[in-house]
Amino acid sequence: MTTTAVPVSRRSRPRATPRWWRDAGAIAAGLSLLVVTALWVGNGGLRELAGGGSAAVTAAGRLAGLWASDLLLLQVLLMARIPMVERSFGQDRLARWHRWTGFTSFWLMVLHIVTVTIGYAAGTTNVLVQLGDLIWTYPGMLLAAAGTLLLLLVVVTSIRAARRRMRYESWHLLHLYAYLGVALALPHQIWTGSDFAGSALARAYWWTLYGAAAGAVLAYRIALPLRRNRRHRLVVAEVVPEGRGLTSVYLTGERLGDLPVRAGQFFHWRFLDGPGWTRSNPFSLSATPRPDMLRITVKSQGDGSARVATLKPGTRVLVEGPYGKLTGEGYDGGPVVLMACGIGITPLLSLLGELPYRGGEATLIYRARSEAELAFRGELEWFARERGVRVVPLLGHRAGDSWLPAGLAGEPDVLRQIVPRVAAAHVYICGPEEWAALARAAALGAGVKPARVHTELFAW
Repeated sequence: MTTTAVPVSRRSRPRATPRWWRDAGAIAAGLSLLVVTALWVGNGGLRELAGGGSAAVTAAGRLAGLWASDLLLLQVLLMARIPMVERSFGQDRLARWHRWTGFTSFWLMVLHIVTVTIGYAAGTTNVLVQLGDLIWTYPGMLLAAAGTLLLLLVVVTSIRAARRRMRYESWHLLHLYAYLGVALALPHQIWTGSDFAGSALARAYWWTLYGAAAGAVLAYRIALPLRRNRRHRLVVAEVVPEGRGLTSVYLTGERLGDLPVRAGQFFHWRFLDGPGWTRSNPFSLSATPRPDMLRITVKSQGDGSARVATLKPGTRVLVEGPYGKLTGEGYDGGPVVLMACGIGITPLLSLLGELPYRGGEATLIYRARSEAELAFRGELEWFARERGVRVVPLLGHRAGDSWLPAGLAGEPDVLRQIVPRVAAAHVYICGPEEWAALARAAALGAGVKPARVHTELFAW
């Protein structure tokens, strides 16, 4: 099973994503907020706002709640892992949008709670008494309060400082409570919301959006993974130590040539080897996918990744995916520069096997702290010998404000010195978030067009 010769893949590849889909998706998301605002105006919201007093406060709170609900449902669609959306925008951009919509919808929801409570309490009772009355006596409000607490838990654990203190597996499990929080927080809109009950057009819009969000989750988070796992039946074929803390897992299955995956993508993996199998981990393919084999390479960084080294041949595997946009879909020939840091070498190694570059056109810049941490030496030597890839190791501890090792951080135009034709190249970057951002800035500073810089960040 183990091999260092990785020829260009001859397997079938998924169709390229139409360019218009990306623009259409972004426009549709923006239009949804305009529709919600127009429905609020049509239900007298603007008139009440102009009238002033407690009615104006309540009207503003209703609009904040409608925006929050719309963004929550859009966030569910972003989390649903719809294949066309994933291929159009990529995980990096979807992750940024997901964070933006999540935090924005949460604070709009807080604004909604505060303003509606103040509006209802005006001239009758104090705010805390009114809030308690809303929660205990209005239909669906107790569920909404529980949903709000769950969403608060998700928001708090999504703050970067909190995420860095948590294992990925724990964070991922807590993040799934967002689905339950949305499911509990929104029904009160159906039962008590005047902007829902008072208009047939509003009811049609909201029911359509609810149905699309729920349908996407059922179809792409549950049904599609079940179908693919039943069809392909992946199992561990071989486990190979690759060096310091690195382990490669070779997998076989049925009809792998029909699996719509490209080099550079990743799956969420669950290994059915005992307790803890329910927690998934994202690992990129580290070799070009073949009709008879897939390979991942994992760095031991926690419980989920450390257990990979103990897997036994024959272990059943469940996957979700493929995901990610760090692929050769947009490659149209010419020079290629691949910039890897640490375990970021894995998807770039798989790309080296798929991209149809000519001899001498590809350069791999490989950042590592020491020579001992350079992985896949045999395969890199094969690519250098058989396909003319130029491998440029950059060793040493990184300077804090540079993508380069400390010894080169002060040198001007290092990227141009390494690759004189870099401005005409497609540049593929993979590594830790801060390093990848600096590497991307270096590529743009060297004259590479933004559309030709492709990134995949190791962040969650």
